[in-house]
Amino acid sequence: MTAPSTYGLSTQARNLQWLLTDLVEEVPGIVSVAVVSSDGLLLLSSEPEAQAAATAADPGRRPAGPRGACADLATIVSGLGSLTTGAAELMDGGAVKQTMVAMEHGSVFVMAISDGSLLGVHATPDCDMSVVAYHMALFVGRAGHVLTPEVRSELRQSLESTQ
Repeated sequence: MTAPSTYGLSTQARNLQWLLTDLVEEVPGIVSVAVVSSDGLLLLSSEPEAQAAATAADPGRRPAGPRGACADLATIVSGLGSLTTGAAELMDGGAVKQTMVAMEHGSVFVMAISDGSLLGVHATPDCDMSVVAYHMALFVGRAGHVLTPEVRSELRQSLESTQ
């Protein structure tokens, strides 16, 4: 987790951190995860063990994928969310539920949580996309009612204090 300690956090914030950790550890193929507020600010983020180990072995090397700087995945998630919301409005398509970008060397999934907050996942090219999407939907179902303005503020402050 980006926020190294849950000390002093509310039960809701600790539960969200636990849910995010569980998502990363339990779903094969997930490289990194970010929860982004409606204004594009990173609220929660993960860093997989393999990337941490690769960085420790070669400190000058930036880890593969958008998690090298935790703001990168948040920026991608926020941008994709904004782009797809705009496209849906132009097409009278209603609310965007999920966005998936399949690339040669991985995939990015973005799913709406609540009131504009987004869950973003960067996954390996060989991941089972349906399993990733299913577990994202479980996270969203569990986190949506907990991600109140107060908890979002608390998470943001927690991230800022670790930087």
